[in-house]
Amino acid sequence: MTIRQFWIDPYQSRLRTRVGAVAGDRVTLESTIFFALSGGQDSDQGTIGAIPVLEASKDGFEIFYQLPEQHGLAPGQEVEVAIDWPRRYRLMRLHFAAEIVLELFLRVLPGVERIGSHIAQDKSRIDFAWPENISPLLPEIAAQANAIVASDFEIRTGFDDEPNQRRFWEIDGFSRVSCGGTHVRRTGEVGPIRLKRNNIGKGKERVEIYLTS
Repeated sequence: MTIRQFWIDPYQSRLRTRVGAVAGDRVTLESTIFFALSGGQDSDQGTIGAIPVLEASKDGFEIFYQLPEQHGLAPGQEVEVAIDWPRRYRLMRLHFAAEIVLELFLRVLPGVERIGSHIAQDKSRIDFAWPENISPLLPEIAAQANAIVASDFEIRTGFDDEPNQRRFWEIDGFSRVSCGGTHVRRTGEVGPIRLKRNNIGKGKERVEIYLTS
């Protein structure tokens, strides 16, 4: 099983490792910094042995990387993995912005159900099953979220269940949440955020989250 170095050090942008297995255009690695789509967070972009990764995906506990055909990699071969760091860091910031906003919504709307989420490079979003327009709530939610960001709290991460790869993030006095994504170390890294409501259908409300810097 691939060692997930991106959990050990989410700020690492290059890694020397070895190819684990090869099956046509799909390979595994002994260890990796290259995050695969999970929990709504987009996959990283980058290269393995200077070869562009076309897709990163999970199957059970394993991560597979699709490369161009005739990539030429072999099991046991030493390679350097490199990720697009500016993109990763923006995803980390938008991911945690969404985590903060979600926790605040769960507090002000008891019983609200999250029905979807996505963290991309330009924005993150959370979809709720809720019968009313959430626009009146956004100024206060945004103010509370930005106060948490400005307080520059430490964000701790770890395993709830290591054999099953279940992880969490925690801010003392705020919340502890199960999550297997990549996270910044302090809330101040997120930077100021802006919220926007998007109506996606009857009984469904979407809040979009943007970074302002």
